[in-house]
Amino acid sequence: MAIFWKHVTLSSSLLRRFKRHVTVANSGHRRHFLPSRSVTTSEGHRPFIVHKRSLDILHDPWFNKGTAFSMTERDRLDLRGLLPPNVMSTHLQIERFMVDLKRLEVQARDGPSDPNALAKWRILNRLHDRNEVMYYKVLIANIEEYAPVVYTPTVGLVCQNYSGLFRRPRGMYFSAQDRGEMMSMVYNWPSEEVDMIVVTDGSRILGLGDLGVQGIGIAIGKLDLYVAAAGINPQRVLPVMIDVGTNNEKLLKDPLYLGLQQHRLDGDDYLAVVDEFMEAVFTRWPNVIVQFEDFQSKWAFKLLQRYRNTFRMFNDDVQGTAGVAIAGLLGAVRAQGRPMIDFPKQKIVVAGAGSAGIGVLNAARKTMARMIGNNEAAFNSAKSQFWVVDAQGLITEGRENIDPDALPFARNLKEMDRQGLREGASLVDVVKQVKPDVLLGLSAVGGLFSKEVLEALKGSTSTRPAIFAMSNPTKNAECTPEEAFSILGDNIIFASGSPFSDVDLGNGHIGHCNQGNNMYLFPGIGLGTLLSGARIVSDGMLQAAAECLAAYMSDEEVLQGTIFPSISRIRDIMKEVAAAVIKEALEEDLAEGYHGMDPRELRKLSQDEIAEYVKNHMWNPEYPTLVYKQD
Repeated sequence: MAIFWKHVTLSSSLLRRFKRHVTVANSGHRRHFLPSRSVTTSEGHRPFIVHKRSLDILHDPWFNKGTAFSMTERDRLDLRGLLPPNVMSTHLQIERFMVDLKRLEVQARDGPSDPNALAKWRILNRLHDRNEVMYYKVLIANIEEYAPVVYTPTVGLVCQNYSGLFRRPRGMYFSAQDRGEMMSMVYNWPSEEVDMIVVTDGSRILGLGDLGVQGIGIAIGKLDLYVAAAGINPQRVLPVMIDVGTNNEKLLKDPLYLGLQQHRLDGDDYLAVVDEFMEAVFTRWPNVIVQFEDFQSKWAFKLLQRYRNTFRMFNDDVQGTAGVAIAGLLGAVRAQGRPMIDFPKQKIVVAGAGSAGIGVLNAARKTMARMIGNNEAAFNSAKSQFWVVDAQGLITEGRENIDPDALPFARNLKEMDRQGLREGASLVDVVKQVKPDVLLGLSAVGGLFSKEVLEALKGSTSTRPAIFAMSNPTKNAECTPEEAFSILGDNIIFASGSPFSDVDLGNGHIGHCNQGNNMYLFPGIGLGTLLSGARIVSDGMLQAAAECLAAYMSDEEVLQGTIFPSISRIRDIMKEVAAAVIKEALEEDLAEGYHGMDPRELRKLSQDEIAEYVKNHMWNPEYPTLVYKQD
């Protein structure tokens, strides 16, 4: 049964709580907008009214400043004597933490089998548990080093070991046992405002399979990047696990496993749980944005189609991965010295027909169609540029029980016979016969682009073939940059989903490894949707985000083989992506405004003013002044 928004009358007590929290604003800052075309910040420095003091403040990571509490605050909040007397600056706090982190990285390991990255995650997580502002200050200042720790690839290892790593609850858990209770459960979360939810059912975490309730780690990691990269306020984000069981027999037999000890629900029973969750969160927070993350292919597309026209939601695996891949594919065209409008001429072999692979195929086909006519004939013509290979080989119309989502890209048997190919042809044979411009991997099969496959790509008709080894985490990458450059030379474009180092090719030449990770898009898509007040997340908004990312790099950078920017520029990139999303939402008449900024006022803003509007609404990790008021 489809879900529809229902009018809800709040009780008087809830209304009072709502008004109180709006007054002090969960960000700690009341929102003000000047008349006319003002883009005044809503994240300015204003006192934050708190209803706790003494040890309760020190034990609350949202408000704890540790040794940075001023003496006047210590008096106001009954903290005098509870902290060492020296008041430290934020800079000194971070310096002290970083010294400890470097020293403890090795000591925190559980033994030789415990990777250093997991030790870093533990240390950062402890900081997160006690001081949110400082945690995000450290993360933002060291984003290149720590993004791979809080997100892919380390987050995969965290999820695999989450039951053992669990110390302090973070986020919410909705399980199959909670059916009928979710509408009341959402009010257990303390924030009256939630802007962003990342939800998973743990059924397909990265390329690691069914990890059940332990998949909550991916939702936490994603939201860390929403905060660090896009400036979403950390007090208004919520990681969510929908636990419907697991089919991972190892977890079911593990007495320490924290999730439901039962096999996964399926069919209507499964849908009933997700439906109830969606209705509950949008009842309490009607303007929230929900990102679906790492749902198995079986449900990813169905849930996206079920909710996307009713709720503000998107699926990052289907749509975010597609957007980053489109940006990379357009960048690869630019790297050949050709205009992006030549994209429809590219021959693309795609390895992988799961939710991510099909999502990329659909998005690339639509992009090509828009460039060659934006009509049905163009849409039908565009599919001829793709050859899709899954675990059974080349997908053709001759395959039995073909996945309906892959059917539009199944090749005609007669046409394949003329190309010397057949149903189920191997990836090596397809690359040899097609001579593609692009080899795109979304298979989650590490090493799939073997020496034989890469050797076959030498026959490409492209002046500069592109290899996209996009599967995460690192061990699932279809090949490494060293393998690609050593076999094909330096005249290629290489991109991967997980981070790799550039390759020294000798004689002063560098083989650039571009990280084509979803982190370049999903935070900006969320921020742009939030600040525009768009009713839904449309294909046009996603396309605008991808095209913005594709155009971000200069011609000189692209011709040198760099098609994705450095992660160190992530906040500026997200500002531009969010601005592009807002502009598209306005053009599609989807925008309804945000906290006092009417859509009519948004339409009056120039491109530069929209970018400034976005920048002014990006949260920065600064300690607010705290004022105690008895509840």
